[in-house]
Amino acid sequence: MRSVPVRARVYILCVALAGVVCAVPAPGARPSWPAVAFLAVLYAGCEQITRCRLVGRRVPRGLGTFFPVLLAGVFLLPPSAAALVAVPGALLARVDRHPRWVRRIWRASQLALAAWASARVYVALGGPAATSGPDFPYVLGPAGAAVLAFSAVLTVLDGGVLVTAERVPARTAWRGLFARSLAPVTVHGLAGLMMAVLWTSPYGPTSALLVLLPMGVSCWAFAQYHRERAAHQATIRALVQAVDIKDKYTRGHSERVGRASVLIARELGMDDERVEVLRFAGILHDVGKLGVPTRLLRKDGPLTPEERRIIELHPEYGHEMVRGIGFLGEARAAILHHHERIDGSGYPYGLTGPQIPECARVVAVADAFDAMTSTRSYRRARPVEVAVAELNRCAGAQFDPEMVGALARALDRYGWHPEVTADVPDQGAPDQGAAVPSPALPAPAAARPAAR
Repeated sequence: MRSVPVRARVYILCVALAGVVCAVPAPGARPSWPAVAFLAVLYAGCEQITRCRLVGRRVPRGLGTFFPVLLAGVFLLPPSAAALVAVPGALLARVDRHPRWVRRIWRASQLALAAWASARVYVALGGPAATSGPDFPYVLGPAGAAVLAFSAVLTVLDGGVLVTAERVPARTAWRGLFARSLAPVTVHGLAGLMMAVLWTSPYGPTSALLVLLPMGVSCWAFAQYHRERAAHQATIRALVQAVDIKDKYTRGHSERVGRASVLIARELGMDDERVEVLRFAGILHDVGKLGVPTRLLRKDGPLTPEERRIIELHPEYGHEMVRGIGFLGEARAAILHHHERIDGSGYPYGLTGPQIPECARVVAVADAFDAMTSTRSYRRARPVEVAVAELNRCAGAQFDPEMVGALARALDRYGWHPEVTADVPDQGAPDQGAAVPSPALPAPAAARPAAR
């Protein structure tokens, strides 16, 4: 509990107290306690199964929690009773990160408030009468409004936790949360509505369980997808760690280039799949260094022409190493071509302008930016503003101006806060071919980047 900031404790306590208040039945209300107990047990069971399949994986909001049962409670029960459905399952859910009980209480309170607010909206719009009818398509209106309220409450509360517990700036804490939660909650809301309609039909509550079968299959498929994705991440992590061990001088460089590549890709409006591919490309761009003799990577001083030619083989080594990894897609082209230059003076093939794959042009800019803003044995890290000015100076000759502009705009909007800093050993060589030698800011002649 000591690891939780004081303001986060106060915030969680306030949310928990609000959840308790919402769960208190209104005077004169007579909820169906057997229905509340049945749905609560059903949700707890589904939550345990879902969590076991997805434990340890970062998943989108709404897919790691089995919302259909909660939303069925929203459509079937009074607001206070709907708030109670989530409590047992949330308190018993498996939690891997400490403090576990704080996280359980937070989750139970958050879901209770979301269910209560959603049920209030549903009742206010006449949803219960339409469900018991059932009166289609009129019931879709109240149900849709309830889903929006559910997602909105989750978004507001999640943003508050990011601000108080994770110290995320308030101006960015809520950005994108609602959009990411709405789609999965809407799908689960339709399943919950089908459960509610079948529950109130002549077939009774047992028939409502049939809705859970296809939802269970979809959760199973989703879990399989995340297992495969986790295997991909482990493969990439192993390759990056191998590079870091061999070339200790630039440790952390790969992860930072991946983050800078993501900034550029998002600024260019690329879809999420391509953004992920660009992240892989940035992280793995120097994997070919595993094929370069360690003595050259750590050499203190200038390289001979022969040594430079050996270093310049690392993009081809890297491409050969990852050629059979299908999920990398166009990231393989970025690994091969990230040292090409717009004017054709780069390597390994001397491509020019649009001949260079777009992903490689993105990684080239991200690579140079991190090299200039990281401390090297021959110079201190340059300020972000100086690095961006240098990229602009070389735009059109070495770098694609569109990629440089995208990075500059992203840095203006989000800033640059590297979470991993490069180790600075007693001796080593600069990141080869990444930093841009500048006449205005010269590096020592003996360590000036050449073509590595």
